[in-house]
Amino acid sequence: MYGPPSHPHAKRLMILGAGELGKEVILEAQRLGVETIAVDRYANAPAMQVAHRAYIVDMRDADALRNVIENEQPHLIVPEIEAIATEMLLDLEARGFTVIPNARATNLTMDREGIRRLAAEQLHLPTANYQFADTRAELEQAIAKVGLPCVVKPVMSSSGKGQSVCRTLADVDKVWETAQTAGRVQGQRVIVEAFIQFESEITVLTVRSVNGTHFCPAIGHRQENGDYIESWQPHPLTAVQWEKSKEIARTITDELGGYGLFGVELFITADTVYFSEISPRPHDTGMVTMATQAQSEFALHVRAILGLPIPEITLLGPGASHAIKSPIASNNYQVDGLAAALTIPGTDVRLFGKPEATVGRRLAVVLSRAATPDAAREHAASAASEIRIVPSV
Repeated sequence: MYGPPSHPHAKRLMILGAGELGKEVILEAQRLGVETIAVDRYANAPAMQVAHRAYIVDMRDADALRNVIENEQPHLIVPEIEAIATEMLLDLEARGFTVIPNARATNLTMDREGIRRLAAEQLHLPTANYQFADTRAELEQAIAKVGLPCVVKPVMSSSGKGQSVCRTLADVDKVWETAQTAGRVQGQRVIVEAFIQFESEITVLTVRSVNGTHFCPAIGHRQENGDYIESWQPHPLTAVQWEKSKEIARTITDELGGYGLFGVELFITADTVYFSEISPRPHDTGMVTMATQAQSEFALHVRAILGLPIPEITLLGPGASHAIKSPIASNNYQVDGLAAALTIPGTDVRLFGKPEATVGRRLAVVLSRAATPDAAREHAASAASEIRIVPSV
């Protein structure tokens, strides 16, 4: 029970990371009458444009972030990005604040080392072989143990930032430099993973709620350099693969605990399902659910964290999403081709409203529904090809 926004008994939700995913969370929270606060490091971030209030703060600065939280006294703190002073959230939770899904889960999953050690060494989930490295010399040693090819990632990053494939020893300097400069945090430890020859890579959106754990139909996705390009739902799996996927997702989310939606990434091979990563929040590949499901991943997340029951998850039909990434750097860009994109049947477009374009930055997403996932992917790709990010003249 709670009152309307700005009312003495309002329910206040603060999101830490005000990008496109945070924007959808804010919108869903407002549909349920929640007062919303968006926090990010730059002005006019997407979620700030729709929140009741917004703050600009370096969320890696524990004191600055604590001041904002203590000033607002939110009932729910919802982390949305990795570059957060998560140790401070542990302290706030101990003082009575509610962190979603909880401060331990947030702290573990913001760091690939913590979550990988939990999954592989404590829960004994199947994962790729891995090593960690703090220096370039240690990177070479780790590669020697893991073997080539391998994937090198900063332990703290998202959306593929700083991730690359090392195919030969001649690539070591390049992958080390990429990991050190392109991640969320500069100059950090890396994880080196054996390259799995997988048949497909999927996301299992898993919702922990007052009425149990629920699974969305499997989402297939394609990445380039670790960054999501397109996703589709449902992704075909055998009965055995689906049961194993749900088992892994349930095991890791039960261990982390709390309420909310988790994006569990898995590699599917002919005879094994491997755990890859987990995000304790809506996932970029899950944007497809805005077209395919009766309740999107964002609606499910908000219901769960408010302590509301989750209904049976209903697939309205096959669909796909396709990211629109900027080819230019500009603080004065325009979007062209929207009308042409929207002539493609069953297609919609979400423009995120980011105030500045950088090369490779995701600025929009195409959503399509069709009779089959493959047809939806074709429609989404066709619509995406019509949209152009251009400098203003």
